[in-house]
Amino acid sequence: MNIKKVKNGTDLTILVNGRIDTVTAPEFESAVKTELDGVKALTIDFKNVNYISSAGLRVLLSLQKKMMKQGEMKLINVSDTVNDVFEVTGFDEILNYDMM
Repeated sequence: MNIKKVKNGTDLTILVNGRIDTVTAPEFESAVKTELDGVKALTIDFKNVNYISSAGLRVLLSLQKKMMKQGEMKLINVSDTVNDVFEVTGFDEILNYDMM
């Protein structure tokens, strides 16, 4: 998994490439949470995410809770495969996201 961060004032965009699974979820969480001070709008680009596990879902839930206190979080470019996981787990009702 590779993570690229682009910060523009109070906006933070995270570009993720690869899988968010049990092995990579802690790295993903750490990389994002260290950048959240002062962020009002968090955008996570899922264009190159081909898989997300329950560990990754837990990270998204944690980020969503944090951002609800200080701004908003949105996922963009979610693939059909990842969307299927969101739908099966009910995360499609929790997360704000756009599909590819």
